[in-house]
Amino acid sequence: MTKTKTNKKMWLLEHLRDFWQEARENKIKAFVYISLRILVVIVLIAEIFNRNYNNVFLCVLTLILFMIPNFLNKRMNIVLPGTLEIIVLLFIFGAEILGEINEYYLIFDRWDDMLHTINGFLCAAIGFSMIDILNRNEKVTFSLSPIFVALVAFCFSMTVGVVWEFFEFGMDMFFQTDMQKDSIQTVISSVLFNPEGKNVAVVMPIDSMVVNGVAWNYGGYIDIGLYDTMNDLFVNFIGAVTFSILGYFYIKNRSKGKFAKRFMPRRKTEAEILEEREEYKNKHHHDF
Repeated sequence: MTKTKTNKKMWLLEHLRDFWQEARENKIKAFVYISLRILVVIVLIAEIFNRNYNNVFLCVLTLILFMIPNFLNKRMNIVLPGTLEIIVLLFIFGAEILGEINEYYLIFDRWDDMLHTINGFLCAAIGFSMIDILNRNEKVTFSLSPIFVALVAFCFSMTVGVVWEFFEFGMDMFFQTDMQKDSIQTVISSVLFNPEGKNVAVVMPIDSMVVNGVAWNYGGYIDIGLYDTMNDLFVNFIGAVTFSILGYFYIKNRSKGKFAKRFMPRRKTEAEILEEREEYKNKHHHDF
């Protein structure tokens, strides 16, 4: 057996050993971890047989996204609490596999709203964590008040939501997708209908329409994604506000704050990093 194959085998055994050790410590997370990956692989195989390669790509993307928590842990020394990691995995599965491939976005009216609310909540938690880590770092010379940290976390979450809507708009504009889902409107309000040309909106009900000489039987006109975008931002706002309030009280009563802590990533301490390095050296001392 060549040295390269030996190293690959050692790498695989090391990761399996680490996984089973973590699985014994957190059985619920391990169950979610394994179950979701099995489900994605089953869907992947089915989509290959159906020759739906767009969905195959989504399955592969989902499996890659599932690796984010481990990447953050191993490469960036960032620890995700078990509760947060489970929600992140379920969020990815719900968005890509259930939402896109199984068309839950069309089957359930509030599926997209639920995901955007969760996204706002989680992004606020991440933004809150980044500021809180700096706030507690001895090398950083400033200290922010709880209300300011909560405000920054809220703004971070809303910024992420806006950037995502920019992405959806770009996909619809340049690739003719329908990420910003259209809706039927039965009433239109516009100053363009004002016969006197004044800046006063005139409300006009839509009883019937003809498009390209063909009668339009959808009960109104199509709104091209505006209502969907504003609704997404609103539910993102709800999620961001919810965690910002929780985060505020977490800082105010740090010794008592347990619920908010479940959703806040943290950076490993120097002692934890050194301990992991020592463990790695002890496992691989025979290679040197």
